[in-house]
Amino acid sequence: FKRGAMDREIWDIIRSNIRVSEQRIGDVKAQASALLVGAGRLTQLMDRYGDATVTEAIAAMRALAATQMRAMIALMPEGTYTARAYVDSDGVVNQPLTIALKITRANNDLTFDFTGSSLPCMGPMNSVRATTLSSVYLAMRHIFPQVPISAGAFEPLLVTGIEGTFLDAHYPRPVSGCAAEVSQRIAEAVFAAMVQALPDQVTAAPAGTSGNFGLGGHDPEKGRDFVMYQISGGGYGGNSDHDGLANGCSTIGISKAPPVEIMEQNFPILYRRYALHEGSGGAGRHRGGFGLDYEIELLRGDARASFVMDHGRTGPQGALGGQDGALNRVEITRSGETFTPEHLSKAQDITLQPGDSVRVRTPGGGGYGDPKQRDPALVAEDVRLGRYTAAQSKALFG
Repeated sequence: FKRGAMDREIWDIIRSNIRVSEQRIGDVKAQASALLVGAGRLTQLMDRYGDATVTEAIAAMRALAATQMRAMIALMPEGTYTARAYVDSDGVVNQPLTIALKITRANNDLTFDFTGSSLPCMGPMNSVRATTLSSVYLAMRHIFPQVPISAGAFEPLLVTGIEGTFLDAHYPRPVSGCAAEVSQRIAEAVFAAMVQALPDQVTAAPAGTSGNFGLGGHDPEKGRDFVMYQISGGGYGGNSDHDGLANGCSTIGISKAPPVEIMEQNFPILYRRYALHEGSGGAGRHRGGFGLDYEIELLRGDARASFVMDHGRTGPQGALGGQDGALNRVEITRSGETFTPEHLSKAQDITLQPGDSVRVRTPGGGGYGDPKQRDPALVAEDVRLGRYTAAQSKALFG
């Protein structure tokens, strides 16, 4: 926009770089409208109270948030806490990427040292500095939700040791997977370290993947191209008081998938199943929540499927004796034969014909505490509801 009016040249550039733009350009318009409303409200605030008063209030809120965060950090014993988390692969080289983390508390400040993490990778699972920092902040926000969000809340948090690793990638390294996937592995490392210091405050690891699944092709019945994009929830980790939430939103705040009926109306697909990923919650005194199990069949036309997910190689980490959540699983059935992508949770341009299908089972959350200490009544209830078989339950919980 220029002086409140749409810049048609820029608008045309954006539109020409969006697949099936006529179906998506409304999203851009909505975002622009939201920004205009926000700018107007801020202007009203400044007009009402004056620049000096608003600036002073912002500074006070920032200082208060910093004070509150330091008060939360003071609850931790001083010391050093270590953890690791792993990205399945970068989608090009089929080897895991390591996130090594050491958190040190000193003088009510925390240092997050990522020294020892993997080198920059060839595929799109590199992270930029901004995403790495915001992922640490995100995790701390989950741990201390009572601290109001502002720059002040993050003043006591120092991130170091990312230089030269895949957590601080620079051009021309590809980074498209960082915001949705690598961010959640970073947060998982923070959770795994912090639960050692604050066992009553921190949960076991959540599913930690946005479940990005894209399907694009041509619908001959409607005479148009289509691009379907599905994200999906997963299980949250158990905590000191409760089991983890089943099929919760991604930890980075993305919404869950649109309703099945809307997806089937808009795209040439049929959902063969849409249910909980039973048995996926990691066993524990409080078990992890369950992931999602869905299967989509292509009804007509031809299409190509792509995936950017994670936790196909290692499950979401359990805490304090709890077991890891179940793995993310992707299965493609073509011409009656079923296979798993080479990179488990990542693939691109897999061709599909009518009758072919894709099944995705998202991870469950990690379990919290010794499974043998689980309330027998809760174990029996899970079996009654079909969440675990009787045999699974006996093996896991005794």
